[in-house]
Amino acid sequence: MKIRLDAVAHARSGDKGDAANCGVIAYRQEDYPILLEQLTEERVQEHFRGICKGKVERFELPNLWAVNFVLHNTLGGGGTVSLKLDAQGKAIASAMLLMEIDVPDTWTPHQQN
Repeated sequence: MKIRLDAVAHARSGDKGDAANCGVIAYRQEDYPILLEQLTEERVQEHFRGICKGKVERFELPNLWAVNFVLHNTLGGGGTVSLKLDAQGKAIASAMLLMEIDVPDTWTPHQQN
């Protein structure tokens, strides 16, 4: 079954010079393996193909049920020199959460409190 990533996780992003940094955090521990399987460096690179001009690195944070991505050469030189609308990469997280991912047919949405 295909769903949007925002049904499984939330995200936060920002800038690290010319690189965008994006952390994706599962709402539930049982959904963390879905992030590991579905959010590969290659899939994230493809999702941001028109924005990210460099490599994508993934860092796993299992104790937080999270993965962190660094998208190199994404911000047009960085916040102080870039002419991009989002020079600090704040919208990268929202764009990441629009990605469609596959989940098992038995997957159920989390209950928001």
